[in-house]
Amino acid sequence: MSKKSKTKGYLGEWEIVKKLNKANIPCIRVPLSGSVWSMRGDIRFKDGTLGEVKRRKCINKLFYDMLEEATFGFIRGDGKDWIVVMKLPDFVELYGEEGK
Repeated sequence: MSKKSKTKGYLGEWEIVKKLNKANIPCIRVPLSGSVWSMRGDIRFKDGTLGEVKRRKCINKLFYDMLEEATFGFIRGDGKDWIVVMKLPDFVELYGEEGK
């Protein structure tokens, strides 16, 4: 992985941590995220839940299109589990205040 890619990932992780902490959702960036097998995930929430952070130059337009009129998007690749896509403000509202 190039230094530019590592820096982009690092900055993305810190950006999300700052935004979530500002919204009173306690989380930390996992030290050496992705580099050490014993430290999984990119961010860790107070309850131990892990989060992954990905920044890409090009993200499938489908993800953004499906959130135009909906809060959640449900996507499944052939032979894979379902995943849920949502906008950060909706996540903050749902997860904020430590699950209400």
